Amino acid sequence: MDLSPLRISRDFRLIFTGSTVSGLGSFISFVTIPYQVAQITHDPLLVGLLGLCELVPLILMSFVGGALADYVDRRKLVLIGEVALSSLALVLLINSLQPEANLWVLYLVAGLTAAFEGIQRPAMEGLIPRVVPLEKIAAATALNSLSGQVRQLAGPGLAGILIATVDLHWVYAIDLATFVVSLICLWLVKAVPPPPAADRPSIRSVVDGLRYARSRPELLGTYLIDINAMFFGMPSALYPFLADDLGGPKVLGLLYAAPAIGSMLATLTSGWTGKVHRHGLMVVLAAGGWGLGIVAAGLANSLWLVVAALAFAGAADMISGLFRMTIWSQTIPDHLRGRLAGIEMISYSVGPLLGGTRAGLVAKVTGVGGSIVSGGVLCVLGTVALAAALPTFLRYDGRDGLERKRTADEAWIAAAENR
Repeated sequence: MDLSPLRISRDFRLIFTGSTVSGLGSFISFVTIPYQVAQITHDPLLVGLLGLCELVPLILMSFVGGALADYVDRRKLVLIGEVALSSLALVLLINSLQPEANLWVLYLVAGLTAAFEGIQRPAMEGLIPRVVPLEKIAAATALNSLSGQVRQLAGPGLAGILIATVDLHWVYAIDLATFVVSLICLWLVKAVPPPPAADRPSIRSVVDGLRYARSRPELLGTYLIDINAMFFGMPSALYPFLADDLGGPKVLGLLYAAPAIGSMLATLTSGWTGKVHRHGLMVVLAAGGWGLGIVAAGLANSLWLVVAALAFAGAADMISGLFRMTIWSQTIPDHLRGRLAGIEMISYSVGPLLGGTRAGLVAKVTGVGGSIVSGGVLCVLGTVALAAALPTFLRYDGRDGLERKRTADEAWIAAAENR
């Protein structure tokens, strides 16, 4: 991997460290909340409804967060979001200390967490092109992906151990403690002022972002391919019930962590991605690979076969993610980066959130295995159909996108100076 962004950018080092530590705690809660809902209700549909509960606030606040990220100091917006998320971790801790945890609190926190992430994440993603050189965006993207995989691998694994050995309030307490490190790191990051002549947040500015995304076939392709893959092929809401058949709570963290094992292997060997310019084609192939891995996981009849299949799926998903994030960061003009980051967040979040509900509904009819297999098959079929419907995306060459961004940024700055 190219580690140069960590060497040359102090602010990137701080962001990388803070997000890695706090994200580790967040993944612990990501496993613990559905586990707690499953223990209270014993109903896979009610676990799947957690995603539906998060959907509306995520969509609405992603547009708000994207517009704000193009108008205010992005570092300050990220810091405010981190304070809000740490407060919600405290609510989870308090709820777990009650004689009987309140189910409605879990759904409420899930929805509010999605809302605050919708505000924060566009600003976080908009920070990266401002703290590392443009030619190092791909390397920074890979490093951020590695951070995410460390969190996704260690967080669920640690959550599984903690759930099996200590009371749930200790699990939530650890999540809360990780936010302290993140807040310190973000406080030390230098201010990141908005682009010159930044658009004031408004419905019109949001619409401008949507129009820009619609005008770019390569962007539409990244959104639709990922939504399809995650809606049909994301079985994580079923993991608590799949774990019951494979070894109980002690293997739950392993199921959540398995895709990250493959993702990390893909990232650590990602040097080849910088030599590939057919980014659209790679996203399509990788999304199809994700679906095939999910099918294999649904058909497997032992823990280690399931883990291996989910790891393969995770590797394919990471390859798709690397190329999608490179398309976004290397082609979108800086004055639109926050709004487009909000749209991106919707694209990679809506699929898993609705996918959990879909998986729970289908599992009520076909069982856990049938839900997983059918979702993987539909993922592959949907990917093929979208590739056929989006030939421009399939032919997209990254070298053209990089030049487009440079030209657009220079034109915006020149226009701002003449106003």
